[in-house]
Amino acid sequence: MRKAMELNFPSVIETQVLIIGAGVTGTALARDLALRGVDCILVEKDDINAGASGRNHGLLHSGARYVAGDPGAAMECRAEGAILKRVAAQTIQDTGGYFVAVQGDDERYIADFASHCARSGITARAMDVAAARAQEPALSDRTIAVFEVPDAAIDPFRLSLESMAQAISLGARLLRRTRVVGFEREGRRIRTVRVQSLDSAQELRIEAAQVVNAAGAWAREVALLAGASIAMTYSKGTLLVTHTRLASRVINRLRRPGNGDILMPGGTVSIVGTTSTRVDTLDDIFPATADADLIIGEAAPMLPALATMRFIRAYAGVRPLLGCADAGDSRAVSRGFALFNHEDHGLDNLATLAGGKLTTCRLMAERAADLVCQRMGVTRPCLTATTPLPESAQAAWTAPGRSAREWMRSRGPGDTLLCECEMVASSAVDAICTALRSAGDTPTLTDIGLRSRVGKGACQGSFCSVRTVAHLCQQVDFQGQRGLAEMVDFLGERWRGQHAVLWGEQLAQAELAEALHCGLFAEELRQAMSLTDAVHEVTP
Repeated sequence: MRKAMELNFPSVIETQVLIIGAGVTGTALARDLALRGVDCILVEKDDINAGASGRNHGLLHSGARYVAGDPGAAMECRAEGAILKRVAAQTIQDTGGYFVAVQGDDERYIADFASHCARSGITARAMDVAAARAQEPALSDRTIAVFEVPDAAIDPFRLSLESMAQAISLGARLLRRTRVVGFEREGRRIRTVRVQSLDSAQELRIEAAQVVNAAGAWAREVALLAGASIAMTYSKGTLLVTHTRLASRVINRLRRPGNGDILMPGGTVSIVGTTSTRVDTLDDIFPATADADLIIGEAAPMLPALATMRFIRAYAGVRPLLGCADAGDSRAVSRGFALFNHEDHGLDNLATLAGGKLTTCRLMAERAADLVCQRMGVTRPCLTATTPLPESAQAAWTAPGRSAREWMRSRGPGDTLLCECEMVASSAVDAICTALRSAGDTPTLTDIGLRSRVGKGACQGSFCSVRTVAHLCQQVDFQGQRGLAEMVDFLGERWRGQHAVLWGEQLAQAELAEALHCGLFAEELRQAMSLTDAVHEVTP
């Protein structure tokens, strides 16, 4: 499907630190090490934020969600949220948040909430219910209590892209679509890590003084390749994307963490979720109609409009939680993180970061960097808590509305609007492709979608995928049958996210997309977008 990319590296390359996994933690670690002057290579089997880091709700936690059940995680979130607001403000919308109780909720939990927050150092201000509903009209008329907390929304894609951009500017290297396939041990040390490019099938050997496993949900599998075991629970979380934005703030249900109890502002839309379902494998993780029904059923008592609102997409990711849980009880596992040094596994140059949250990614990276620097005799301190994260042109197009503003300011005669839902112009796509090519990568439509708003609007790529591919064919990026292959990859993934919400207007949109694409492009796209299997899951 993808054009093979030849890596311009010898068969053996050397570095001080090899990082495995380019989620928010791996990219934060690359930045931390680069700021300390440590040479590092980051390898990622897919792309930046391809795992849970790109499949979350984008909540920058105040910590209030965990004050009753996990005060340690609550305090970590409070401290780290404040740091990120200072040093990475461009990635954050400081929306504030409400914790909202409705009739029937646990009144003891409501009464104790403010004192729990105070013990964790978190500000929680009781609001007049009528005033809160005036600020957020979507709140239920059955609301009985509201507390204001310093929650915020964060763009995980921009955070990771800008962290990696600064790391690369300081000498770090990133190998995308490169999978770890084995470790070669010598005594108590990993001598060589074998990796393989998924584009070219070329195999490389990387010699590193230290190796950090930051592979998220795949951390256990990576550790096992080195002969180390980690107890981990996999928890699938599903989220739904609304057609329009329902609230300006983060809205949390004022109860112990459960299903469907968070509504996040996401630019022009809202994101509602989540679920926590124990899964035993990382294969074929997708949102199901039952997940969507559960989320809406749980969230509608707090936000009644959700019962009839159009949802344009669902998505699911896997939380890598530390320890073990009974079946179906993954919320009992801590949302904290751990750093394993693997010395009890007979290894002195491997570390694994596991667990944690988006909000604590910087702290996780600092702890891992401290460990590997201590092992290598590097004494330079961590700078990420005080050094602002520079804005990067490579992350310029992830935020809603950015492309539209730029297009209207400097619209040229050839700057075609490719995505009308999210207002993405051809100049934005060209800038993304230029940045990828300058890094030695061959751009794909999926790469462009991750780094922009293409495909994220109400049509879910029905029109913008065709326009973007046509533009790239004219720019000689996609030749021959490659454009069609790119669309199959891209639309197949967008389609997976629509199965769970196919009713009402979204079902009509999906039928239009099927008729358009299968009518124009015949069997290849018919295979990627078959309605046959999805219709059986449609909610009446």
